[in-house]
Amino acid sequence: MAVALFDTETPLAPLRPAIMARIAQVLDRGRFVLGPEVEAFEHEFAAYLGVRHVIGVANGTDAITIALRALGVKPDDEVVVPSFTFYATAEAIAGAGAVPVFCDVDPGTRNVTRATVSAALTPRVKAIVAVDLFGCPAPVHELRELGLPVLEDAAQAAGASLGGRRAGSLGDAATMSFYPSKNLCCFGDGGAIATDEDRVAELARALRFHGSRDKRTFEYVGYNSRLDELQAAILRVALEHLDTWSEGRRAAARAYEQAGLAELVKLPEVPDGAEPAWHLYVVSAPGAEELAGALRARGIEARGYYRRPLHEQPAMARYARSDPPLPVTERLAASNLALPMSPVLGRAQVAEVTAAIADLRAP
Repeated sequence: MAVALFDTETPLAPLRPAIMARIAQVLDRGRFVLGPEVEAFEHEFAAYLGVRHVIGVANGTDAITIALRALGVKPDDEVVVPSFTFYATAEAIAGAGAVPVFCDVDPGTRNVTRATVSAALTPRVKAIVAVDLFGCPAPVHELRELGLPVLEDAAQAAGASLGGRRAGSLGDAATMSFYPSKNLCCFGDGGAIATDEDRVAELARALRFHGSRDKRTFEYVGYNSRLDELQAAILRVALEHLDTWSEGRRAAARAYEQAGLAELVKLPEVPDGAEPAWHLYVVSAPGAEELAGALRARGIEARGYYRRPLHEQPAMARYARSDPPLPVTERLAASNLALPMSPVLGRAQVAEVTAAIADLRAP
C-alpha cells in the first residue's frame, strides 16, 4: 500500500462546490484586494482564535517581519529564535532588520523552553520568536515571564491548543501561514497576524499597505503584503472544517501509538495541557535517513526535516555563534523523520507504515 506524506486533496474534495461558489462571488463582485472576503475572514478567524484582531497578509514570512516591527523591534535589535525550524522564521527576522540569535530546543517536544531561551539572552535581545513546531504549541506563557515580547510562530499549528487556548492566541502576537500544505490552507500563499493589542494591530495594518493608514499619507516604509480576496474566500470555507481536520490528525497520532510505533522509534512528546494539531508527525530514530529511503522504496513517503539547522545555513553564517552550543538541535537534525500524517490518515495506512518500520528495523 502506497502512503503519502501529506494528503491535501481528500479533505478538500467535498468542499469544492462551496469553494467554487465563493470564488464565483468574488469574481462577480470584481473586488480583489482588501475587500469584504478579507474583512470577513479576519473577523471569523479572530473569533475562532479568541483574539481581538487578525490582519491578513501575503504569506507567513511577511507576517513575522511585519509582526516583529509592530511589536517594536528595531534594526540591529536581537531576536531569539530556535535553530531547529524552517528557514523562513529567521529570514523574516533579518527582513525586519534585526539579528537572529539561535537557541536550542527541548529534545522531547522539539520546542524552545524558558531555559533554552534564557541561555541565549543578551542585553540587546528585544523579542522572542517561539515556534509551535510540527503543530505542537510551545510554552509561550513561560516565555512571557521573561519580560520580553513573544511572537508565536503558529504557522504549523492551526487547530492546536494549550491550556484551553488556541495556538495563535498565546503570545503578544502570533503569525500564521496558509500555504497549501498547512493545516488551514488556501490555494497559494497567504498569511495572517493575530493579536489582542490594538497598537500592534494598527501598526501591522499600516505596514502591510506600504506604511499607510489611509492610502494617502505614508508614515512608514512598509510592504505590499495583503491577503488576496480569492484566498480569503477559500479560507472562510476551510475554517469551518479546521476542528474536524485537527481531530483527524490527533486520531492518526493515537493510531500510531496504539499500533506500537513507540517500540520502534521515539515519538514526539506532548506537554501537559496541549492538544497538538500535528501538521507533521515527526519521530526520531538512529539511521533516520537510511530508514526514510527504505520506506520510500516500499511506497511510503517519509522525510527528514531541517537536516541543516538554521545556525549552519550559509545565509545565517554572519549571525551564528558558538555560544551557547546547540547540541539538541544538532541531534534532532540528524535523527528526525516525518511519517505520513493527514486529517484522513486511516488505521490501515498507519498499520502499513508501522509494520514496514518494524520489518526494516528487525535484526
